[in-house]
Formats: sequence, structure tokens, C-alpha cells
Amino acid sequence: MDLREMRAFVAVVEEGGLSAAARRLHVSQPALSQTMNALERRLGLQLLERGSTGVRATEAGMTLLSEARAVLARHDQAMAAVARHAADGGGTVRIGIPLELPSDLLSGPLAGLTAAYPRTRVHARHMSTAGQFAALRAGEIDVGLVREHPIGQDLDAMLVVEERLGVLLAAEVAAKIAGRDGIRLEDLAGLDWVGFPRSGSPAWYDELTATLRSHGLDLGLPPPEGQELIAEVKLAAVTAGGAFALAPPGWGRPLPDSVTWSPLAGHPIVRRTWAVWPATSHRRDLARLLAGLEYRGLQ
Repeated sequence: MDLREMRAFVAVVEEGGLSAAARRLHVSQPALSQTMNALERRLGLQLLERGSTGVRATEAGMTLLSEARAVLARHDQAMAAVARHAADGGGTVRIGIPLELPSDLLSGPLAGLTAAYPRTRVHARHMSTAGQFAALRAGEIDVGLVREHPIGQDLDAMLVVEERLGVLLAAEVAAKIAGRDGIRLEDLAGLDWVGFPRSGSPAWYDELTATLRSHGLDLGLPPPEGQELIAEVKLAAVTAGGAFALAPPGWGRPLPDSVTWSPLAGHPIVRRTWAVWPATSHRRDLARLLAGLEYRGLQ
């Protein structure tokens, strides 16, 4: 039983239901339900009694709740103690990074960190927003770069980037609908949206799809779970001419002649990226990195 499962179980019992616990943990309810079912199967015990009004712990569940709280408290205490030793450098800063992060966002802050604390190492991992929130709360990363503001008092956040998204289209399609100020969202009606699964960043997904629907776009079936919206997926989907994908200006990948990027008229879609870290962190090397992540306005 790992720490993430312990935190998930504690959240379910404390919230009295899977929906509330899923919101607290920033994961989908089906994924959380699968975690609880798998935990019960592995232990061979019923830990939760499920009813129409929510869930409550069984006798075995109450025993696990008490032990899990103790283990998590001891883990958090140990991490805090170790962090104090690394406060002046010599540790590792673990960073969660989303897809399509502006290429120059971290270069300056990391250079400053290395100069100030040469013994601090940097370990970067690509993770979804939801995955980063879970990893931050489990003590698995030190700072995340995420696409939605965290909920709760346990994480601090700072807005670092705002990007006006444009659209990737087959060149022949773009030529037909592009206006002087770009492409209007409503003119994309009839094309499939190349999107990402909601579980990766629920709040950003809801904001984005609400904007698309408000301009008359039928989004069709939701993207499959586990699909990563990497550059190759976007390009392959739009090349045939029946789909569109959103991308920031100055997209880092070279485009084939058959695909073009265009701004959206009126800039209706703004993607924001926050730096997020544990509210209890007192690491000086982490503070130095965050200080270098100055806010960058709309691009």
C-alpha cells in the first residue's frame, strides 16, 4: 500500500463520499473508485460501506484510517526535516511539467538556481495537471506547473504565463475560412476538436469546452482516457482536413506545408499556467526558483 493510496483512502473517509474526495484530490471519481476497489481486493477486506448517502469506514477501515493518518503524518514530518537540511542547497528540486510549456520559461530561473545553489539538482517530469496535484500532496514533486489554480489551503500558487491560443488547421481549410483578424471560432463548426481527456485537468477542460460550445461547436465524443495530446497527435489529426487543434503562438514544432497555425479572432481562449508548491515548504533553493518565474503576460 503506497502513500498515494493512503491519502486517497483517508480523503474518502473524511469527506464521506467519493465525489467530494475526488474533488479534494483532483482526480476523477471513477479513478478514485477503482483505487478503493483495488485496495480492498489486495487486502482481502471490506474497508468501506457504500450507501445512497455516501460511504463510511467499516471496523477494518477505521483501523486502517488510524494507521494511515499516523504514517502520513510521520512521512510529512520526515520530509519537512529533510527539507531543512536541503534549505541551502544540496538536494533535488523535482518539477512537474505539462505539455507545450513555453520553451524559455524555465531556462532563466534554472540558470539562476544553479548559480546560487550549485549543489541542488533538478529533476523534471512530464505530468498532467491532476497528476501534479496528486504528486505535490504525496510529496513526490516539489513544484508543479499546472493549467488550473489549486483548491485548498495546502498548496500555494502563482500565475506565471498567459497564452492566447490559436488554431492548427489543414492549410486548405484555413485558406477558406481565415479573415483579416484570424479565424472565428464559430467557423470551425463541422470540424472535430482534437482535445485532451478531462481527467488530466478538469477545471481547464470545463472552461475550454464551455467556450467552444458557446460558439456553436459540437465537440462530439470526449477524447479517450490516457490519450496524451502530443504534437504528433495534433498534426496527424488536422492534416486530413476534418479536425482542428488548439496551440499557442510560436508553437515549438515545425509545421509541414499542409498544416498552418492561425490566431483566433478576438482571442477567445486564454490558457494560464500556474507554479504551485506546498504551502509548508521553506526551502530556499525552491524559493529562488519561484522568484525567477516572473509573470509573463498574454502572448
